[in-house]
Amino acid sequence: MAILKFRVYFEEDDSVYRDIAIKHTQTFKDLHLAILTSYDFDNKHKATFYRSNDSWLRGREISLAQYDKPYVAPPLLMEETTIASEIKDTNQRFIYVYDFAKNWVFQVALISVTKEESVKTTYPSITRKEGIGPPQYGTKSLLGEKFADIEEKYDLKEVNDGFGEDSDDEAATDDEEQVEDNNEEFID
Repeated sequence: MAILKFRVYFEEDDSVYRDIAIKHTQTFKDLHLAILTSYDFDNKHKATFYRSNDSWLRGREISLAQYDKPYVAPPLLMEETTIASEIKDTNQRFIYVYDFAKNWVFQVALISVTKEESVKTTYPSITRKEGIGPPQYGTKSLLGEKFADIEEKYDLKEVNDGFGEDSDDEAATDDEEQVEDNNEEFID
C-alpha cells in the first residue's frame, strides 16, 4: 500500500508547515481532519480543496459539501474522493481553504511516496511540525479573558523600544547620587 507524504504550508508564511503521511486509499476528508488537527483548528467550518498546478492556480474542487455558491463544475465530495484518484503527477499540489469567512488558505504539496507502511503508525499521521501555526480565533480567544485582564492591568499595549522616558543623563545622575549617599554612610 502506498503512503503519500504531503507538506501543508500556511499560505502567508512558508516557514510554517506540517508534514502529513496518509494512505493512498484514504479520503480527502481524512486529509482535511489531519490538517485541522496539525494546526490545532476546530472542525466547525466549511472547507474545500482545489487541485492545483506548479503555479498554485486553482483547478477542480473537492469540497466537504456542496455549498450555495456558483460552480464551474460540480465539486467532488471529500468523503467520497480518495487521495489516489486525484494524484495526477509526482509533484501534485492542492490548495486547501478552511472557514470561508476567515479564509484560511494552505498549500498542500506531495513531497514523497513510499511503499512501506509502518505497522505502528495510525494513518493519517502528522510526521513533522515546523513553526508556530496561526491562532484560529486570534489571541484573546486563544488565551481567554484572563489574558485580556492582564493586558489591561499592566498596559501591555505598546512599548517604545524598551526604553523608559528618562534620558541616560538623568539615570546617570541618579546613580551618582546613590553612590555618594552610600559612601557617606561608610565614612560616618
